Amino acid sequence: MDQRLRAKLLGEFLGTFFLVFAGTGAIVINDVSGGAITHPGIALTFGLVVMAMIHAFGDVSGAHLNPAVTIGFCRAGVFDRSLLVPYILTQCSGALAASFLLRVMFPDHPTLGGANPAGSWNQSFLLEFILTAALMLVILAVATGPREKGLLASVAIGGTVALEAMFAGPICGASMNPARSLGPAVASGRLGSLWIYLVATTLGAIAAVVLHELLHPASPPAPETEPR
Repeated sequence: MDQRLRAKLLGEFLGTFFLVFAGTGAIVINDVSGGAITHPGIALTFGLVVMAMIHAFGDVSGAHLNPAVTIGFCRAGVFDRSLLVPYILTQCSGALAASFLLRVMFPDHPTLGGANPAGSWNQSFLLEFILTAALMLVILAVATGPREKGLLASVAIGGTVALEAMFAGPICGASMNPARSLGPAVASGRLGSLWIYLVATTLGAIAAVVLHELLHPASPPAPETEPR
């Protein structure tokens, strides 16, 4: 493995680790502290940590932090397909490491901040599909082409994550990220609903790429050669 690829994978591991550690950690700490963080605080934590990780690792790995986003970028033709599996494995490893660390710190917490449906499975499936599609549309709008550098991408993406977590979190968990769901599910042993968050988010990201291509038929994004 060359040094540049090693740096990219390390960036994805660390970025996803901190995303899951802070985001799901906020849920756990809110539970054990009697609601000190509150639901809006949890939503803002997810949005802010995404913003921070894009700034920290965007120039290293592109700061995907999300297997659904990586799959979407591959479908859009703006990411090297040979890196698809390494990126996904690294993102999932970062999420699992964060969740198992939270398990050590909070051994009695039942879910470790995992995303689980509050209602029917199809309700959460549709919500996760739509939420991820909306997030991927924003990512494609600000993270490809001439606007891919600078503050705009992190603010738009982190703000979208916070917005969607704010209104949809109480029903479906507003995961929008297979790795974010995988880590707590495996570490807590609650795997029954995991498939919803793996399938719906991936399909949502792919659907967003199709919509993006319909919205921009004359100017498809150029293949990505450098991290954003």
